[in-house]
Amino acid sequence: MIAELGHFALVLALVASLVQGSVPMIGAARGDAAWMAVARPAALGQLAMMAFAFFALMWCYVTSDFSVVNVAQHSNSLQPMLYKVTSVWGNHEGSMVLWVLILAVYGAAVALFGRNLPPGLRARVLSVQAWVAIGFLLFILLTSNPFHRLVPAPADGRDLNPLLQDIGLAIHPPFLYMGYVGFSMAFSFAVAALIEGHIDAAWARWVRPWTLVAWCFLTAGIAMGSYWAYYELGWGGWWFWDPVENASFMPWLIGTALLHSATVVEKRDAMKGWTVLLAIIAFSLSLMGTFLVRSGVLTSVHAFATDPARGVFILMLLAVTTGGALALYALRAPALKGGGLFAPISREGSLVLNNLLLATATATVFLGTLYPLFLDALGGDKVSVGAPFFNATFVPIMTPLIVAMAVGPLLAWKRGDLPAALQRLLAALAATAVVALATLYLAQGGPVLAVFGMALAAWLFFGTLTEFVERVRLFRAPFADSIQRAASLPRSTYGMLIAHAGMAFTVAGITATAAWESESITSMKPGDRTQLAGYEFQMVGVRGGLQGPNYTAEQAGIIVSRGGREIAVLEPAKRFYPVQRQATNETAILTLGFSDLYAALGEGSQQNGWTVRLYYKPLVTWIWLGAALMIAGGAVSLSDRRFRVGAPARARKAATLPQPAAGDD
Repeated sequence: MIAELGHFALVLALVASLVQGSVPMIGAARGDAAWMAVARPAALGQLAMMAFAFFALMWCYVTSDFSVVNVAQHSNSLQPMLYKVTSVWGNHEGSMVLWVLILAVYGAAVALFGRNLPPGLRARVLSVQAWVAIGFLLFILLTSNPFHRLVPAPADGRDLNPLLQDIGLAIHPPFLYMGYVGFSMAFSFAVAALIEGHIDAAWARWVRPWTLVAWCFLTAGIAMGSYWAYYELGWGGWWFWDPVENASFMPWLIGTALLHSATVVEKRDAMKGWTVLLAIIAFSLSLMGTFLVRSGVLTSVHAFATDPARGVFILMLLAVTTGGALALYALRAPALKGGGLFAPISREGSLVLNNLLLATATATVFLGTLYPLFLDALGGDKVSVGAPFFNATFVPIMTPLIVAMAVGPLLAWKRGDLPAALQRLLAALAATAVVALATLYLAQGGPVLAVFGMALAAWLFFGTLTEFVERVRLFRAPFADSIQRAASLPRSTYGMLIAHAGMAFTVAGITATAAWESESITSMKPGDRTQLAGYEFQMVGVRGGLQGPNYTAEQAGIIVSRGGREIAVLEPAKRFYPVQRQATNETAILTLGFSDLYAALGEGSQQNGWTVRLYYKPLVTWIWLGAALMIAGGAVSLSDRRFRVGAPARARKAATLPQPAAGDD
């Protein structure tokens, strides 16, 4: 009965979305306040129905109702309760219910907290949001219903994919979806503004917090996914340039560009057309990621194995959503003229450079990800585009971006003084040179590119520190005045500084790990010893027959010593899940300062020994420390009072697009 009620709730959510998508839009076109007011209860109703459907599906999993096909295929009575719950989104159908639930959460948030928005814009935003929900609800009901019954019901289920039975993967997808779906708000604001015919600084102020929320969640989702790959898959890496990894990375890059371009619209009334286009592209790339995961065109540890019919439906939805938005953009673009002129050397100019480089980097990742698919679809040879291509193309594009990140904030709006900005960065340049020389000395000469990478990270960090010093006039004014200036700085400024410092840490972590990690793959029997990076590893033995809730395991004991002194015991393990007949790695990681000792257990026996992978990864934790700082910077920016009290009143002198006729909406 619960499954049927959940199915009915999805139908009611579709009805609420149809009302939300049509009545407020018509009301906005007619200027009818009563019709526009329908958007709020409709959005809340859609959220209530989606929440009921989601928790109904969760109930089926928690109670192990194997008469529901979805539960029978992706759960098992022996699974720990945590993984019964997370099985809800550990499959295609359930993950789509979560996707639309999050979409409804964002819509309800605008309905509840968007009272400072003009009624017409709010109504149109919620209507556009509803039409996105309509497309996905139809997709769920027509091709991916999670509540189908199975008669007769099996005695037990097939178990969740063992790779997903991990705390990291339990929380990674919701964060990722909060990011993916969050860009739907920027998309809805962009399309609504194009329909309304008015884009100005107030619009940019409204878009920025929603974009920042999505960006923070997507950053968290990507970081969690990379750390899961690092400790769970047993290959020692944190990023593989896998197509599905790239599918989440591309909207992050465009979202980063959107955050910066929206600042130019707000501050200088410039780059309006470009900002609207970025809002459309960011969500379109999120939809493309959904297509890649569910279409069956990719074979990936991240992908759901589904039939191509579902992929065709999502591809059609992507074409309609993106195509319709771009067509509307093409219609309105000629009137999207920025009011603020600026010199190439200015704060605006640096943000334009930022956007161009981020867009180029996105295009590079897009080409490398989809080219093999296009070639295969056209009947060409199967090719593989991997890390060498992306490293050779992406890194050179991002290098000038990181250089500019230290200089741009020191330039004035409208017209900047580059020599003066560089002069203020002399101390940062000197500190960077010290870091480069120290790295060169400690690394015994190289590799040179790695030394350059560490210098680049140092330049960004010390440049960011210089910006803070300049803003509070430290060492140039009485200390009490500097403290007062620091206290009066907007929180969004602190957020930017923290996020830029986080990027510096991530760049340093990536560089050090890629250049100076040590690896040993060896066969070890009890009593065997091996050396790596100045540490000694001694195999004590391997215990087999360990019993988990729904798996068996064997676990090694490896003593780590340095200079004859025991430091720790690493216990990597291998688990075998009999229902899925699949094995997983449970790596052992010892963090020493900011570096890791990493051990993974391979196949073997008492007679022949076990294959053991050992790694020393210097500064690897800085990769995720930097991501955490970027998320913290975004959160601090969101707490800025300007985002809480709302946007400034729309300026009457702002450029206004031609107003649509009533029938055009």
